[in-house]
Amino acid sequence: MSESHRESFDRVLEVMRERVPGVSRVEAKPTEDGRIVLRFQDGSFQDPFIARYVSDGTIKMFAYLVLLYDPKPHLLLAVEEPEIQLYPELLHELVEEFRDYARRGGQGFISTHSPDFLNGTKLEEIYWLVKEDGFTTVKRASENELLANLVKEGDLPGALWKQGLFEGAGIR
Repeated sequence: MSESHRESFDRVLEVMRERVPGVSRVEAKPTEDGRIVLRFQDGSFQDPFIARYVSDGTIKMFAYLVLLYDPKPHLLLAVEEPEIQLYPELLHELVEEFRDYARRGGQGFISTHSPDFLNGTKLEEIYWLVKEDGFTTVKRASENELLANLVKEGDLPGALWKQGLFEGAGIR
């Protein structure tokens, strides 16, 4: 991406600086053998870190952004539990990145157990699976009258999930 779609790659680096706490600069440096080394500058340190020494969450966010800013979106991008290793404060912004990806023609399928992630979504974007009589059925949150009314009154989907109002979901 850094060679073929420089504008997209520069946007990923810009978003990294905005999203990841402490990261003031991200550089992609070519090495003599043709590889790219990422260097992350933390405002607290004089010298930048190479990717090997930054947190898993930082690398994970970078990987998501590279996928989501691909100029040719994939027909289906499936992500399992994007909340793992990320600050909860970043999840709403990540939901918006997935939403923008869909607007550009990609389709995202995200599985999550995070109320914080769900709080960034719209009710019509939420589906869940329910096992009934040996079969699995898909439920659509926007078709659930109780959920729709509660969200209309200001409740957040993640809070409703934690209260067990997504009938048949979870371990209850």
